Amino acid sequence: MIDKQYRNLTTTMPAIVLTTNVKPKDEAHEKELVLDLSKFSAETLNKPEKYISVVYNYVGTLSFHGSFDPAFLLHITSLGNINPEANEKYSKALFDYFKQKLNIPGDRGYITFYDPGNAYLGHEGTTFAAIFGTK
Repeated sequence: MIDKQYRNLTTTMPAIVLTTNVKPKDEAHEKELVLDLSKFSAETLNKPEKYISVVYNYVGTLSFHGSFDPAFLLHITSLGNINPEANEKYSKALFDYFKQKLNIPGDRGYITFYDPGNAYLGHEGTTFAAIFGTK
């Protein structure tokens, strides 16, 4: 039997990694952005925020289209909800979010959506395949 804490985890656990050349004015604003992105990602991906992790990477040398104008790269790793139809919806919402929050135009970013499968994602010293008894 699956432990209660894992019952719906395969449809939760997103990891969000944002790399951008847009620098928040200070550490407080950086933390505010990370927490806001966590909440927004939970709503957009329809996942409980308690399972979402967000990493913010400021890289001043991120170039896009041959310039250092504001740009971003976003990588979303999630089990169970990455598919072509959903990705269209997520992409629209996230590009709108980065335009509003960081003033990054839609032609200055990429989003990678990735579902590694239960056997290729570890948690608590094992994999989700072992936790759920799946291959």
